[in-house]
Amino acid sequence: MNGTGKYLLLILLLFPVAIACGQKISGMENYAVNRPGVVMIRTEYSANVYVNSMKMNNKAFNALLDSIQRLDQAGGVSAEQKLDIVLREMNNHPTRFFQTTFDYIKQPEQITATGTGFFLTGDGYVATNCHLIDRDNAFIRRQFILSAFQQITDASIAALENSWATTFNEQQRSLLYNTYASVYSRLFSMILYGLKKDIYVVYRSDREDKGPGTEKKLATIVRKGQPMPGKDVAILKIEAGGEMPVLAVADNRLPRVGEQLFVYGYPGPVTNNDFLAAESAIEPTLTSGIVSAIKHSVGGWPLIQMDANINHGSSGGPVCNEKGEVVGLTTFGSLENTGGLAAGLNFAVPVAILGEYLDTAGITPRLSSASRLFGQAVSFYDKGHYKAALRKFLEVKKMNDAYPGLYVYINSCQESIKKGMDHYSSPVERVQMIFAGLLLATGLLAWWGLRRLSRKRS
Repeated sequence: MNGTGKYLLLILLLFPVAIACGQKISGMENYAVNRPGVVMIRTEYSANVYVNSMKMNNKAFNALLDSIQRLDQAGGVSAEQKLDIVLREMNNHPTRFFQTTFDYIKQPEQITATGTGFFLTGDGYVATNCHLIDRDNAFIRRQFILSAFQQITDASIAALENSWATTFNEQQRSLLYNTYASVYSRLFSMILYGLKKDIYVVYRSDREDKGPGTEKKLATIVRKGQPMPGKDVAILKIEAGGEMPVLAVADNRLPRVGEQLFVYGYPGPVTNNDFLAAESAIEPTLTSGIVSAIKHSVGGWPLIQMDANINHGSSGGPVCNEKGEVVGLTTFGSLENTGGLAAGLNFAVPVAILGEYLDTAGITPRLSSASRLFGQAVSFYDKGHYKAALRKFLEVKKMNDAYPGLYVYINSCQESIKKGMDHYSSPVERVQMIFAGLLLATGLLAWWGLRRLSRKRS
């Protein structure tokens, strides 16, 4: 092969690298490529709560009714006012009107903590926050007792309404809640038995014949740090079917202040919104912002401050740069004096911290072949090269026939091709691409020549 042939061959070999390295992508393409690899993390705790059953002190209650009856003899006391008097007296002297028994009520309870994570590898390794999967026992016990109290109190109020043949208004119901809270805190004991914890990774799964759905896979903990102020990262593993969609992880360098960021998550106010269809809960929310500052934790390691909006449920979500690479994991926000989250003052753990746990576990984050092909297909699709995109999407299907969003793209490509909408690169685009390849090849040849010359001199 002559010199010109070798030169052209070098251009052709290096041209794909030229268009793939360091290329910024739009927010739309960022979402299209990364959305399939974002997952919901659900930690489900279950236990039985045993609590003393309660009974009314009929002697004290009848004495109260007699006193109200004497008031009524003077006239001018309505039924609503009588009920208010009864409830106020019960609230002021709860231990007078309620007594414990030796019987216990068994109340099965379940509480769930939800957050966000993302696939690190095609065989099912997932990154998320430690605090989503590892809460202290005192917190868990408190949540169970609060949940059990809510259930038992609702049942008790309903029983009172039934026996008294009345319906309490909101103010009366609130007063009763306070009464029962006082009773349970003073007289009753609650015991927790059989506490069990299961961690699940939930993600979208599309089927050609069934359309979009969800998969819920039991996860095991591979490595974990500590909730803040510790290193709030965890690595999970699920049994994957086919090559899973994966997000590219950036190198360990911190992003620069002012850099654009794209943040994925499942914020609670959206996930739990009653006006949204249940099946749409698995679609992650994308917010954007910039790096506001690089701070340091009380432990001395760096944190990325950003103004992208997050909320409860977004924890553990990937924070991506303009190239679509993960540079951090959402971890916590800032509180206002009122106790609510302060908008735009949020923090992420940089991937360098995640890398520490990946190294100890011997895990190397890498794009799966399916993810790489899917990204190429999306790029072709966005440029209107539907035939080229379709070929890539069909290759993805062979590797994972449930790849999220796959069939939407396949159907769209087929429809566009039928309508004659597919087009190749314009002459101008081809010239620009060849010119970019020539520039890269020239630079590499110059570097190689300089290196060879320096070796000769040495």
